[in-house]
Amino acid sequence: MKTQKLGRSDVIVSSIGLGMMGMSPGIYGAIDDEESTKTIHRALDLGVTLLDTADAYGNGHNEELLGKALKGRRDQAIVATKFSYGPNWEFIGGHPDYVKKAIDESLRRLGLDHIDLYYQHTVDPNVPIEETVGAMAELVKAGKVRYLGLSNGINASVINPATIRKAYEVHPISAIQSEYSIWTRDIEEEVVPTAKELGITLVAYSPLSRGFITGERHINENLQADDIRNSLARYQGDNFKENISIVDRLAEIAKEKNCTVPQLAIAWTIERGTLPIPGTKRRKYLEDNIKAVDIQLTPEDFARIDAVSSNVFGSRY
Repeated sequence: MKTQKLGRSDVIVSSIGLGMMGMSPGIYGAIDDEESTKTIHRALDLGVTLLDTADAYGNGHNEELLGKALKGRRDQAIVATKFSYGPNWEFIGGHPDYVKKAIDESLRRLGLDHIDLYYQHTVDPNVPIEETVGAMAELVKAGKVRYLGLSNGINASVINPATIRKAYEVHPISAIQSEYSIWTRDIEEEVVPTAKELGITLVAYSPLSRGFITGERHINENLQADDIRNSLARYQGDNFKENISIVDRLAEIAKEKNCTVPQLAIAWTIERGTLPIPGTKRRKYLEDNIKAVDIQLTPEDFARIDAVSSNVFGSRY
């Protein structure tokens, strides 16, 4: 497994992580805790160290799942979790008192004495970022957290250069997590250069655009009732048909590179300088995804990918 530094810290992480959101109910259909646990263990076996969870995933279920899976293997993992969304995503909390409460509850569910990377899941519009990050910095002093991160949650506009700089002035930020893929590139103009300037690692979630960039032509027909993709614009009607045709063209490029479409898409994010955390709850997809670290793309490859995927149909949500 290839590795890299986390921001300007002394922590070395794998160049690809594991996103765990789909391992909890209410996200991508039915779950299987046993298979999810085996997937986490397989990730560790293969050198994937960055494991990404959040208190909001399954209202704590995800953290509890990870905590149980890490029994006896804590030293192999870099645990990243997040706070700010309340139960069932009903509110956003960024007040210092909420931060202190959230960390203790996460530590309890995870069964850990500290968290390696602690993100604010999304910015609270009613609390200055300096106050929230100030409270997070106190957690570092208390030994409950090692490094801090910011995430844009479901709102790509909440993390911007001004917010990043304000937060960084209070305490160094080691990672910024944002949706980033061939089809979602909002952060390229402003966030990417700011992070690069400050030495912040960009962590890319949904590098496969919530499973769309997989080459599965009938994925929208097999979604279960509680799968959030049933309401996503890119999966609907004519949008789906147009987007599948884009994936077909990406498949042609992948074939030439002797890789799968998911591997091509993940490699694209790596070559763009980010650390992707593709989510999966099954070992077979994990094993396929991590092979992306060995794929190298040429400038010509990038140009072809951009040419066929520049006009995705439908918004993220």
